[in-house]
Amino acid sequence: MIAPVEFDFLRRFLKEKSGLALSDDKHYLLETRLDPVMRKASIPNVTQLVAALRERGTSPLAEAVIEAMTTNESLFFRDKRPFEQLASLILPGIVSRRPPGQPLRIWCAAASTGQEPYSIAMLLRDNERLLGGRRVEIIATDLSGEVIDRAKEGLYTQFEVQRGLPVQYLLKCFNQEGDMWRINADIRSMVRFSRLNLLQPFGHLGQFDIVFCRNVLIYFDTPTKSDVLSRIASVMAPDAYLVLGGAESVLGLSTELVPGSQHGFYIRKN
Repeated sequence: MIAPVEFDFLRRFLKEKSGLALSDDKHYLLETRLDPVMRKASIPNVTQLVAALRERGTSPLAEAVIEAMTTNESLFFRDKRPFEQLASLILPGIVSRRPPGQPLRIWCAAASTGQEPYSIAMLLRDNERLLGGRRVEIIATDLSGEVIDRAKEGLYTQFEVQRGLPVQYLLKCFNQEGDMWRINADIRSMVRFSRLNLLQPFGHLGQFDIVFCRNVLIYFDTPTKSDVLSRIASVMAPDAYLVLGGAESVLGLSTELVPGSQHGFYIRKN
């Protein structure tokens, strides 16, 4: 059982380093997620884990703790509707307002193991006529270096490709390698992956036409949500779209973003 003082330290540590806000009833979650980290590092108990984190600060151990507590659930074409609206509403609107030849830039701010950015890439490849010959840059970031490395590989289990991936995309965009499936090199080349903590500055990424930041804000407290949304708005073009998860909203959190014409989509307030 985690002592109250140790739980409080770990909760503050995770909030500071990743934005993750743990409620008072998450003792069991901490124990379950941190047990493999302690075993790998030969740390016998939580008391010594806390002592090591206090002493070492930013370290591979600290990164392992953060990654263990980060939820990396993802699947291809998750929730379907955002991708349908991307093809039917967002892309035609953005393209119609851009000068010929101007590249489009898309940011997936919580890419996990790559299913979301690769879903976008496959959708764009399948709807190239919508782009009018434009080049598209897809930037995919995540807090976890481990999942970013997996995403770059583009290698998925049979279970993973069965979750949300239409069979026509599996046949067109993947090659089977034993009992695994690797996404084709031409699709992988459309996405640039890098590690990024949303609590840290990201203005260096440049300006975007479309931002996907889905199912991330639900893990933050209200001040952190407001801060992240404000900084996301600052890297959005004036007519750019922000796509959030179905349980997320900017209402009461941002004065710079307003709901678009479809649920889950937001635009900069001009």
